[in-house]
Amino acid sequence: MSKGRAPHTSVWLSGKAGAPKHRSSAGGEGLDRDRIVAASIRLLDAEGLAKFSMRKLASELGVTAMSVYWYVDNKDDLLEYVMDEVSAEMRLPDPADESEDWRDQLRLLAREYRAMLLAHPWMPQLVGQYQNIGPRAMKFADTALGVMRRCGVPPESMSGAISALFQFVFGYSTAWGLYRERCKAAGLGEEEYYQDVLDAVTNRSDLMETYKESAAMLRARDTDTVEQMFTKDFEFALETVVAGIEVMRDRVLALQEQQNA
Repeated sequence: MSKGRAPHTSVWLSGKAGAPKHRSSAGGEGLDRDRIVAASIRLLDAEGLAKFSMRKLASELGVTAMSVYWYVDNKDDLLEYVMDEVSAEMRLPDPADESEDWRDQLRLLAREYRAMLLAHPWMPQLVGQYQNIGPRAMKFADTALGVMRRCGVPPESMSGAISALFQFVFGYSTAWGLYRERCKAAGLGEEEYYQDVLDAVTNRSDLMETYKESAAMLRARDTDTVEQMFTKDFEFALETVVAGIEVMRDRVLALQEQQNA
């Protein structure tokens, strides 16, 4: 009975991440791990995860596929390096800065996470596939926890509050990325695709009559671009989540006081 392929854990737990990024000249003239990771990000942004391969990466770098393996052991390890690299694009607040409102710091973190996911639409799939525990990703996570701690959420509720904020951002950004992919697949711009769908719905009098609330919402937003709609919805939802965290914090603390009285 075949044991099959051993499950991938994480390059960050294997001890390999600390290995030298530069190796023998046999690995390719001027080649190093940083250059490989940068080229990988360019390819992923241009063609997506489904079309990404080590062979294409080697061609992009102008080296043989075996040369790449001097610096990264396998594709899984490389994708983890890539995930951590794009995590460095996010600006982080200083949780120790008492002059900053914790709400504004949470908003910044949410917007930065959204911007990173939208800039790299392949990232959500990798987040679901690998442990995103590289140093840059962990710095983001630790900063988020520091900000949440400032707001006074009890330790036992911290994970739920963090999940409410970032799972919302993750889901919303993933949906917007998938919309963009549908537009590309249809060969249409984002406005054209939306207008085609809108026309198909609004031209159906039975649908407009049956679903009056949805019809009214569509009419109320017909002056916005698709991106404006997504952004406005995101900002409103973000404010709702931040306000909800504050409300739940007070509710949990009040309940604790009652129990301790």
